[in-house]
Amino acid sequence: MRSLGARRSDLVQGERWARMQASPMWTGDRFQNQHPKLPGLRDPGAKMPSLTDFLCGDNRRVPSGPLPVADPRAVWLKPPSTGLRATWLGHSSVLLELDGHRVLTDPVWGQRASPTQLAGPKRFQAPAVALRDLPPLDAVVVSHDHYDHLCWPTIRKLARDSPVPFVTSLGVGAHLQAFGVPPERITELDWWQRHRVPGTGIEITAAPSQHFSGCGLKDRNATLWSSMVVASHNHRVFFSGDTGLTTEYRQIRERLGPFDLVLLEVGAFHPAWGDVHLGPDNALKALDLLGGGAFLPVHWGSFCLAMHPWDQPAERLLELAPGLGTHLLMPKLGEALEPGQVDSVTPWWRTVDCERQRDAAARSAGAGAGAPDEVAPPAPDTDPLSWPKALPWPLD
Repeated sequence: MRSLGARRSDLVQGERWARMQASPMWTGDRFQNQHPKLPGLRDPGAKMPSLTDFLCGDNRRVPSGPLPVADPRAVWLKPPSTGLRATWLGHSSVLLELDGHRVLTDPVWGQRASPTQLAGPKRFQAPAVALRDLPPLDAVVVSHDHYDHLCWPTIRKLARDSPVPFVTSLGVGAHLQAFGVPPERITELDWWQRHRVPGTGIEITAAPSQHFSGCGLKDRNATLWSSMVVASHNHRVFFSGDTGLTTEYRQIRERLGPFDLVLLEVGAFHPAWGDVHLGPDNALKALDLLGGGAFLPVHWGSFCLAMHPWDQPAERLLELAPGLGTHLLMPKLGEALEPGQVDSVTPWWRTVDCERQRDAAARSAGAGAGAPDEVAPPAPDTDPLSWPKALPWPLD
């Protein structure tokens, strides 16, 4: 199925295969994390959630209604006064503007983080803008090949509608080609390799992360996973992709820092996979290893991929960050902000459940107690994209 990307046989040939075999992370048949996992990250007593847990869990795992969204299109028409601006568009998709150039991270506009429309995590919140309303892009960064980061209909549409180049991790280019991206527009990087985007001052460097990969049932770790550093002449941005806590972040700071803006994943964490996802507590530890910088949390606010309440990462960060002196950025979806101009956080996510409670109280007062409120259905996809029927999704 096209939605599953390249077959393993597509990877083991030509120049791509030679470069994969030459990587220090390649073990002979797959990639592996370079550094040992830190002790204590995974709770050995925690069981993996079952399918029943995912399907029948607490309804606090999704918001009770649509999240507040800002429209960034008018802001995008003007260059950022500081030279650096970021717009969180949903999950791990962020539009970065650095010194007049634009880079989009892990674009996912599909309705499900899955290869099929019949199963897998469905959006509870639409992207902040339609894919067609994005401004011209200078590059798209894809950190790894999990479905909530590599979305085949999104990639297909970007490949068809613009000449934008893609920068990704070793092996992932085979998936991009399967999704319709011409090979000349694909650059695959091993850790610590750099690529200068032609015609710009943008340099993108792949760096370590502690994760895994796989689109299907038989391609576990067949491609590499990376964090990415996007740098212009005046600014540096770190993007974690997906990762657990690793002391390699100290090395990233020494070799590629300091960073003006740090994007770290904070959602979809669980004690059973605490070694491959950060969560808010370990994200703050990672930020410290990276040497600080303005911190914009990603990987939350769009999909339910774990058992925790949808807003738990935001609440936990708001609890911990002030005591650590963290320069925390918590923009609404679609809110274009310049890190140097933000000095406070507004907990906008609290308004969603507050509005529901007020509405329920008003209905109860007007008509008496009735049936309990139902959770609002997921917001429709801003830019509907067709999905094929395919195999069930693998866990991220």
